[in-house]
Amino acid sequence: MFTGIVEEVGTVAQSGTRMKVLCRTVLADAYPGSSVAVNGTCLTAVEIDPDGFWMDLSPETLARTNLGELRTGSLVNLERPLAVGDRLSGHIVQGHVDGTAEFLALQALEDGNWWLQIRLPPELDRYTIRKGSIAIDGISLTVAALDHGTLSFAIIPHTYENTNLREREPGHRVNIEVDMIAKYVEKLTTLSV
Repeated sequence: MFTGIVEEVGTVAQSGTRMKVLCRTVLADAYPGSSVAVNGTCLTAVEIDPDGFWMDLSPETLARTNLGELRTGSLVNLERPLAVGDRLSGHIVQGHVDGTAEFLALQALEDGNWWLQIRLPPELDRYTIRKGSIAIDGISLTVAALDHGTLSFAIIPHTYENTNLREREPGHRVNIEVDMIAKYVEKLTTLSV
């Protein structure tokens, strides 16, 4: 389980079905078998090097996420799993990506903040509400506005500077994990008694 608070931005050193990410912070207590969220996708560190870690990407992971589109030099958001007793600064994020959304725009505002817009696939739109939580590439964000599948978010300078949002361009795909509670509510309300 994760919180959507990115600890570090890593750099892809090798892409493909066996990927290496260069990093420092998330290596502090890592060991082979550790979980690491990479762009919001819970992955297993299968090998640890002094400068990063290796992971294997399954066909399911490649089909459901944007990880197969990464190339050498791509920036990725990294987060270690939540430890028992930690503060939950973001929201409950499982690292189970529901799908991808289209990155539409990230516009600078006069006050140093940014305005992010993405387009969700129709099957995920029903899980979003204004002021609800969503994870975009593993970043816990609050929905500021909804307009028929287009979601908008206010991005503070800290988030812009400490995540991979700064390298995103219109048309890029971003990983989406909708609020887990919304999925459970839907399931419970559709069960026949």
